[in-house]
Amino acid sequence: MKVSYNWLKQYTTITATPEELDKILTDTGLEVEGVEKMEAIKGGLSGVVVGEVLECEQHPDADKLKVTTVNIGAGELLQIVCGAPNVAKGQKVVVATVGTTLYPTPEEAFKIKVSKIRGVESFGMLCAEDELGLGKGHDGILVLDDSLEPGTPAATVFELEDDYTIEIGLTPNRADAMGHIGVVRDYIAYENVHNGKKLTLTFPALKNLEAKSQSAVVSIEVQNSELCPKYAGITISGVEVKPSPAWLQKRLRAVGLSPINNIVDVTNFVMRELGTPLHAFDAAELNGKIVVKTATSGEKFVTLDGVERTLSETNLMITNGDKNLCIAGVYGGLDSGVKDTTTTVFIESAYFNPVSVRKTAKEHGLNTDASFRFERGVDPALTEYALRRCASLILEVAGGEVAMSETIVGSTVTDREVPFNYTRCNQLIGAVLPRETVDAILNNLDITIRSVNGADAILIVPAYRVDVTREADVIEEVLRIYGFNNIPLPEKMNMSVSVFPKPDLENVQATISEFLVGKGFHETMNNSLTKSVYVEKLGGEVLKPEYNVPILNPLSNDLDVMRQSLIFNALEMVEHNQNRQNSDLRLFEFGKVYHKYAQYTENKRLLIAVTGKKYAENWNDASDIHSFYSLKGIVVALLKRLGLEKFLKEKAIEKGELLDGVQLYLLKTKIGEIGLISGKLKKAFGVKNDVFIADLDWDAILSSLKMNKIIYKELPKTFAVKRDFSLLLDTAVTYSSIEEIARNADKNLLKEVGLFDVYEGKNLPEGKKSYAVSFVFQDAEKTLQDVQIDTVMNKIRKGLEEQLGAELR
Repeated sequence: MKVSYNWLKQYTTITATPEELDKILTDTGLEVEGVEKMEAIKGGLSGVVVGEVLECEQHPDADKLKVTTVNIGAGELLQIVCGAPNVAKGQKVVVATVGTTLYPTPEEAFKIKVSKIRGVESFGMLCAEDELGLGKGHDGILVLDDSLEPGTPAATVFELEDDYTIEIGLTPNRADAMGHIGVVRDYIAYENVHNGKKLTLTFPALKNLEAKSQSAVVSIEVQNSELCPKYAGITISGVEVKPSPAWLQKRLRAVGLSPINNIVDVTNFVMRELGTPLHAFDAAELNGKIVVKTATSGEKFVTLDGVERTLSETNLMITNGDKNLCIAGVYGGLDSGVKDTTTTVFIESAYFNPVSVRKTAKEHGLNTDASFRFERGVDPALTEYALRRCASLILEVAGGEVAMSETIVGSTVTDREVPFNYTRCNQLIGAVLPRETVDAILNNLDITIRSVNGADAILIVPAYRVDVTREADVIEEVLRIYGFNNIPLPEKMNMSVSVFPKPDLENVQATISEFLVGKGFHETMNNSLTKSVYVEKLGGEVLKPEYNVPILNPLSNDLDVMRQSLIFNALEMVEHNQNRQNSDLRLFEFGKVYHKYAQYTENKRLLIAVTGKKYAENWNDASDIHSFYSLKGIVVALLKRLGLEKFLKEKAIEKGELLDGVQLYLLKTKIGEIGLISGKLKKAFGVKNDVFIADLDWDAILSSLKMNKIIYKELPKTFAVKRDFSLLLDTAVTYSSIEEIARNADKNLLKEVGLFDVYEGKNLPEGKKSYAVSFVFQDAEKTLQDVQIDTVMNKIRKGLEEQLGAELR
């Protein structure tokens, strides 16, 4: 939420600088996330002053130029050449001194330098309105009031007011601080308690709202008082809808709002001032009646954004008895709002049930300034004042007269009674606060001490503090004004601690992260929210729109579902880096994916992506590019680090987002797949290089760790023996099938199987390839005999011939 520093100063005396105010508000629980200076005019007219023209002579070489002598109150007189037709001796003018930068528009700038114009030196510039950025006039230089003193800053003359926008990270419980008045309350309490000041809150004065006639009476009927406890309205006729005055536009822009017209701007101004939303109706659309009631299920209603929405029977609506005008507390209708032709307006100020507003807003996916406030709970006691304040400002900026007296339906929500104990307050805070300090804080927060009996007291909490309902809440209020930082830390702290070892699974993830970083990878972290369009257009056979987990109240169309896969995030990063000339990437991410099958599920994945060159270019390296095999090597090494590689099996990919790869299994449990992204995905993300991805089921890998049993053995006493086969195979045969046959042939002596050469092409039959496979044998206790090795090799050969149709070359 944004507030304006200058705006805050309208309600009390604020001597703190914006930076000091930042600290005060943060200390009291209104955490300031940023302070931004807003200049009334870019540059603030720094270096621009009032000057007096002492002499004005004709330029010797130019008929349309004058040579002036100007006093700017700095002792030395300036010679300035001016081409304005209205410059004359004795005038008070605006002078831009040498070194000054002027901004005729925020995007355009020029710097004043010493110049020579037609042979005469000029030490500054006499300025017209448009040259200063104050307007569009360029008929001549600005001529100022004769009473002004030379040297007076122009910013003072034109009453330019720089402002500061203060961004507050408002927590949901602080509904009382949703307007400038609420923020000022906290500032006053802090200054009065800590600095002994006697600041008070000043509410703006109201105009006389006596109706001169009853020419535009609107009857008000509330059919559901539970959802609308209070509704107030007033009618003003004879208004002129036009742009707002400069002061009003300035205030709205300071808090990030764009001015619309004087009527709507006033409602927005009062909402940001008091925290109470209001709504202005074109009275011509009301037919003399306002009826507050719930909608009929299935009704259609077009809101201000032009979207037709289907209503439910729980939606509270503002109607004229026959026609829906507005979703109460959420959004106005397309036809009932103020138009350029509107002459009579009906102003609504109401208190709506927060739960009802919250449910309705979420049901329709709406998040408006009004719903933001109503669903947190506005001040019910300000309903009438907000109406009167709004009406007063409309009369001021739009003219007209009151054509229906203020009408109120419903009752005011009363203040609440809360028991309080001073001793318990000290216990919870962890320090002994003087009772007078506690009382001062309570009084400055508008919490009345009704009665005291020893350490016990009965407090009256104002209705606008919707979050303060019990003693602990009151104690929190005392603590935040007293200051969390003012509570001393004890020299000794006693606590009961249960020592739990760090979960093994977290250690495993940390180990693998370090392993991958050691291999040159960068860990990434992406938002779990993503675009539904990814699955709709690129999901293929595996990821389907009906599996999406939608967000009920999405922040944007780009964040409307939970992600079904980590692949799309990875491709976004590849595209982002590629567009910044960083196309050689090694990335990994641990993250969850979400699906809606028969029920909602979440699954933790590990995604590894490589693209571009494997190593940076250098004189001694050809810099090979990444391939399927380089990524597979990383995955196998990862599983080996976990002691699981001996259970690894492979199958060709059948369907999914990846091509030309394999599915990975640990025994019969699928743990993911490795492959190349499809051309469709490359085109969709604008990726130029091939991207190889390993999409691993981290939950399944962790579950498989129980298969890994660590066995300690002595180093073997004998040498290993290596044999190899050169095999002619069908191109469809995978190395994993060869390894599986070999492993099944012998489980004692065969220690390693490896592929050390692959050949396809010339001198081989079509559809064939050549594999050179090595086999390492070893017995830890005794030297192997040839007959033992030959027996196993023959068994392997027969298995390869019978099961794979292999031929020895």
